[in-house]
Amino acid sequence: MSEKKGFKPYLGITFLIGFGFFTMGLMDPLYDTYVPIFLSKYLSKMSLVGFFMTLDNVLAIFLIPLVSAWSDNTYTKLGRRMPYILVLLPLTAFLFGAIPYATEVSLVALLVTLILLNVTKQSVRGPVVALMPDTIPADYRSEANGVINTMGGIASIVGTIGLARLMDLDITLPILGPTKDKLPFPLGGLFVILAVILLFIFIREKQPDAKETQEQKVPILESFRNVAAQKDKSALYILIAIFLWFLGYQGVLPFIGKYSVDVLRTSSGMAALAAGMVGIAYAIFAIPSGYVAHRFGRKKTIRTCLLVISILTLLLFFHKWITAGLSNSLRLGSFWAIMFLFGIFWVSIITNSFPMLWQMAEWGTIGIYTGLYYTASQAAAILGPVLTGVIIDIFGYQGIFLFCTICMICARAIMGKVTKGEPSEIQNATQK
Repeated sequence: MSEKKGFKPYLGITFLIGFGFFTMGLMDPLYDTYVPIFLSKYLSKMSLVGFFMTLDNVLAIFLIPLVSAWSDNTYTKLGRRMPYILVLLPLTAFLFGAIPYATEVSLVALLVTLILLNVTKQSVRGPVVALMPDTIPADYRSEANGVINTMGGIASIVGTIGLARLMDLDITLPILGPTKDKLPFPLGGLFVILAVILLFIFIREKQPDAKETQEQKVPILESFRNVAAQKDKSALYILIAIFLWFLGYQGVLPFIGKYSVDVLRTSSGMAALAAGMVGIAYAIFAIPSGYVAHRFGRKKTIRTCLLVISILTLLLFFHKWITAGLSNSLRLGSFWAIMFLFGIFWVSIITNSFPMLWQMAEWGTIGIYTGLYYTASQAAAILGPVLTGVIIDIFGYQGIFLFCTICMICARAIMGKVTKGEPSEIQNATQK
């Protein structure tokens, strides 16, 4: 039946669900770009900055799988995921807006704010992401994930190209006070509140039937053990590959803003534009990447993209020397162009890797598989900034791009072992 319908009937609901992902796409690039700059006001060693940038990921590696699994086993009139969203996202919005104000107080105030923010943000991430596979049939989750990532890309553009430029705005507003190096954060919080309102008004979660409710009662730890004990190790190989490509990505991402300021000599308001190029690529190519994978296969698409990204990051390694004789505007423009290309192929990986895991799940274990994805990605996000912070202290910024290249090549090799997760596979009746 789903083959005859196609994805079109699910397009509208997917865009609405995408507003949940919009919140993450808005906050994450601003956080990754400016929190290292805020921390560097108190810390001189980039290795220490990298260490504190892993605080959110340390919390995420425990909270995302746990809360995702809890939401699998939650049953209310509002649904499984919505109660978590309605409580945690507004708290996240408030704490996100408070970051620059805490920075002005002390390092302790900043760290306390960051910890509290990430307790709420990482707790709600799993339920937000799991809304989509709860609603969309398995065959069309690559296309749906493309729509979701488009929303994330639009949010990244709003954050990095729109809101980030307001870091340079120096006026005084009621309640907020002086806006220099602050304004994007409280405004970003307001966007998060708006997304919560839209989700609450328009999204109605699927109510489980008796069989699905029984599936939900599998204990959390037993569910994790069941996944690990599967004879086919495709899920395990995907998780290893996810760890490796996020190790490379998260090793570079937290320092892109600092690289732009210290090496490319941009202002603080323009420091986020490199991440903004990735966001633009997300918004443009996320949906097409889902359709490409549906036609040519998710595994083949991901492995091709990993190869291209390894070439692009190798080019970034040489960029400083290749462009040494060019004007600053050309150096900056060429850097942004490479980041845009990076975004095209990165979004293709992200769009199709999540559906590969979901393809192996049942309705009652969607949250478990969502949690496993984030366990792998956040473990990499813990280790990546620490490793590349040390690399910067010893070898300079260029070393992080070579590190990323190696990670992408290794991830591509591991993906070659995956045998499941394609959209053409026959699914459980509960997924169709």
